[in-house]
Amino acid sequence: MHNIITWEERMSGQSADTQQEAERLRSYLEPTVASHDLHLEEVEVRVTADQRTVHVVVDRREGTEGVDLDSLAEVSRSLSEAMDADPGDRGAAYDLEVSSFGVGRPLTEPRHWRRNVGRLVKVNLIGEENIAGRLVEVTEDGIVVVPDLSVKKGMKPKQGAPLVLGFDRVRRGTVDVDFTRPEEPDAHTPQIDHEEEEA
Repeated sequence: MHNIITWEERMSGQSADTQQEAERLRSYLEPTVASHDLHLEEVEVRVTADQRTVHVVVDRREGTEGVDLDSLAEVSRSLSEAMDADPGDRGAAYDLEVSSFGVGRPLTEPRHWRRNVGRLVKVNLIGEENIAGRLVEVTEDGIVVVPDLSVKKGMKPKQGAPLVLGFDRVRRGTVDVDFTRPEEPDAHTPQIDHEEEEA
């Protein structure tokens, strides 16, 4: 039976040494990733008895297309060359894994939210009850979510009035994969008033 480990559990399980090494590599590798017009999202270091694995997550910059396989291969080659020339390397063997930002990763930056406008999300709030609904807008200061309301089993899901949530209230979010397209706005769709933030 396979053990299923969440992203948060994986990160919290890192030792202080591997976290420090991950931060060092992040600073060192960031210019290499940037040279491919990509954003360095995360560096994770996993260490076993005689091997270390360096997992690098890259993401597209805002306003550009997604990270395709050719781009991923190119940045992987550049990162491998940078790792081989790393002046701070202690000489331990390593495996390099390079991947793009996936749907299952937490939304923690404004650009993460902007990428997912129109999708169903779960919002983890600071000191408040979590919210699930459709992300309809991202502003300079926060997000706008049309929440799903609780209904009896078998009934059609209902949506509440849009909630304007400042980034200072949001800890993180996750994307819920759904196979339905958002309904087209009509006369019955509530209007969003950014002047009055929902409590």
